Amino acid sequence: MALGPLGQVHISVTDVDRSVAFYRDVLGIPLLFRVPNQPMAFFASGPVRLYLGVPESPEFTTRTLLYFDVEDIDAEYARLCAAGVEFGGEPHVVHRDGGTELWMTSCTDPDGHHITLMQERPA
Repeated sequence: MALGPLGQVHISVTDVDRSVAFYRDVLGIPLLFRVPNQPMAFFASGPVRLYLGVPESPEFTTRTLLYFDVEDIDAEYARLCAAGVEFGGEPHVVHRDGGTELWMTSCTDPDGHHITLMQERPA
């Protein structure tokens, strides 16, 4: 039996309130729910759930690199820059294959996790 599709990704954070504000209010990812009296929040990123939480112990601390598909990378880059997000550079082509180009740009969340925006465009 093979594994099914990815269902959830844990992202270690140090301040759940700060991270919720960033992922919900800045990035615009829908918040599903917060666990009462626990440092945990869950977001809907398509069919994959993002779990932001303070790890119970150091061995559960994660370092993630998230890639988000966007419909218009230039518009998202401009929107996030206007919201105060700092990127390492403007969107640029990272790969060409036949009739398509893959464009990317990256920033970090409040805990230093790398977040990359990506868009595949016709060449």
